[in-house]
Amino acid sequence: MTVTIMRSPKCNLHNMGPEHPEEPARMHKINDQIISSGLEPVVHFAYAKAAPISALERAHDKDFVKSVFDKAPKDPDERVWLDEDTIMMYRSLDAALHAAGAVVDAVDLVMSGQTKSVFCAVRPPGHHAGRANSSGFCIFNNVAIGAMHALEKYGLDRVAIIDFDVHHGDGTQDIVKDDERILFGSSFQHPFFPFCGDEPSREGIINVPVPAGTSPEDYRELIKHWFTAIDEFRPQLIFISAGFDSHAEDDMGHLRLVESDYAWITENLKNLAEKHCKGRIVSVLEGGYALSALARSVVAHVKVLSG
Repeated sequence: MTVTIMRSPKCNLHNMGPEHPEEPARMHKINDQIISSGLEPVVHFAYAKAAPISALERAHDKDFVKSVFDKAPKDPDERVWLDEDTIMMYRSLDAALHAAGAVVDAVDLVMSGQTKSVFCAVRPPGHHAGRANSSGFCIFNNVAIGAMHALEKYGLDRVAIIDFDVHHGDGTQDIVKDDERILFGSSFQHPFFPFCGDEPSREGIINVPVPAGTSPEDYRELIKHWFTAIDEFRPQLIFISAGFDSHAEDDMGHLRLVESDYAWITENLKNLAEKHCKGRIVSVLEGGYALSALARSVVAHVKVLSG
């Protein structure tokens, strides 16, 4: 089996309300599109376990992890604001643990050779959660937890994380900024939330600020040096923070990508994975809030991963 879709019904227990764009309907639409696209018979499906605290603490500060558990509502009517965009309610912690656990499980699948690549169709997303904070719809940083798991459990020396969400992966950068085992590339609309990413950083962090309205052709030119850097770095595993809110139909941002652009990025990363790490890719859903565009983009992404 070349690609596995990792998911969990627990991820839909997190519901920040009918007006919030990060909603359970995202998962339902993706599932429906996978079925209607004809992909369902040619991919494998797996169900995530909750991430253990030890996995969370590889990426996050121990006191922060404890604080999230302590704040988690015990009453169905209780709401806790982690920041101005991120609400935790009854069962949100369960959803966040399964979202992070999906990436841990995905790493185990690809490293054991049971599958070449995994797409984690999970929520809440993670790339704005820093070492000691939740932010921007994100409770824990799913992709960073997975990367640290790969480095520590399997003794890898080099992993790459590529983030093509419309927003800068500031939480991921905060976690990996001093870890030279990790190459991190993030493209994002700028200036835009979270209003960072254009400052100088270490050699292995490749940020690509993209002006609003940039054409897909110009966007491709801007990120091409990612692929050269990955080739030189020779990662043993590639992670993708797959945010589809840079789609032209998504009013969360003002970029103009379409499904073929996500397929092109995925094809380039897949070729590098085949060259350097036996095809091993773990892709993790981040943003994407225009439901039809999100689902179509996920299918385009998974089709390339599946070959």
